[in-house]
Amino acid sequence: MASPGERQEVVERAPGQAVGRAPEQPVEQAPEQGVGRVGGAEGRAAGQARTVWLALGLLVALLVALTAAVALGATDIAPAEVWSVVFRRLGGEPPRPGTDDLIVWQLRVPRALLAALVGAGLGLVGTATQALVRNPLADPYLLGISNGASLGAVAAIVLGAGTVAGAGGVFGAGGVFGLGGGVGLSLAAFAGALASFALVWTLARRGGGFAPLRLVLAGVGIGQFLAGFTSYLVLQAGDEQQTRGVLFWLMGSLGGATWGTLLLPAVTVPAGLLVLQARARALNALTMGDETAASVGVDVVRLRRTLFVVTSLLTGVLVSVSGAVAFVGLMVPHLCRLIVGGDHRRLLPLAALTGALLLVVVDIVCRTAMDGQELPVGVVTAVIGAPVLLYVLDRRLGAGAGAGAGA
Repeated sequence: MASPGERQEVVERAPGQAVGRAPEQPVEQAPEQGVGRVGGAEGRAAGQARTVWLALGLLVALLVALTAAVALGATDIAPAEVWSVVFRRLGGEPPRPGTDDLIVWQLRVPRALLAALVGAGLGLVGTATQALVRNPLADPYLLGISNGASLGAVAAIVLGAGTVAGAGGVFGAGGVFGLGGGVGLSLAAFAGALASFALVWTLARRGGGFAPLRLVLAGVGIGQFLAGFTSYLVLQAGDEQQTRGVLFWLMGSLGGATWGTLLLPAVTVPAGLLVLQARARALNALTMGDETAASVGVDVVRLRRTLFVVTSLLTGVLVSVSGAVAFVGLMVPHLCRLIVGGDHRRLLPLAALTGALLLVVVDIVCRTAMDGQELPVGVVTAVIGAPVLLYVLDRRLGAGAGAGAGA
């Protein structure tokens, strides 16, 4: 039986420093973790200081990216004018004559903020999902969660239960749920995400065991099935314009962002961060296995249910306003782990900031890469994320082959 001090040490270890693992074979040991080393307290303090400076740097970079996102476009606007408009509107002044106020405040600022919120949410969902399933290949898109959310949202659109809040006027305004239909779509997308996640999890746990590769394969299979059914529903829409708009939105789009669209993600993303951050130590323990987590006092069943609900809710809200944006939840946690290690107390806030910065930059590329035409956000993230997936998969297969050869 482990002593209380040993239990505390287990919870605070970085994921990958599992009990019973040989010290020379860490999976993802955080470089700043000082557990079990001389000077460990100093190492942790240095790691925390580095995390704070990194977070400040990301905040500055995000502010610069947001300014660029508002300034750049078909009509370029000077950054000084951008901030002048923002400060005037925040101060309560009415809009001035001309187009700059309209472009900045009504069109580009909501879109830039929505990109930041969606990116932050996807970073959080990816981090939480990878901890939940103990698999670095986990991602809302790869596990079929995004496809389930998309199916729920499209079903709500086709059946007339709401409108696509994140796709502007293509699908109309209003909706029986109010707020431009955003609440109705989010509820439908949440239900689809939760149902698909539960189905994938059940298939992966068949036989009483749990194989990470089986989980990913089940997610890909279920996700493709749901995507096919979603396409069938889209084709049943009577309006040709609506069909084209839904198909574009499904690939990821921030083009219909409005101030009303921001309400739901502005509430759910910070709330999701707070809920997950409060369980960061438990997430550290969960990544080392259910038995280890239970041995240090973590209620594994309750924690897993919470993670199911939080990740599904966040995915549903994000899909309802932006469509399915692939691979952000896969890339961001890996990048952050390389820098700060696997301690979720540091990983979660940095993943949110990194995801926000990444998607704001991607959206700038989508709007400015081609004259007169906007690229879907999901296309650009897939181009970036697919090589990352192949790299991670190659590393895991190579590590498995090496372990097998050395056995």
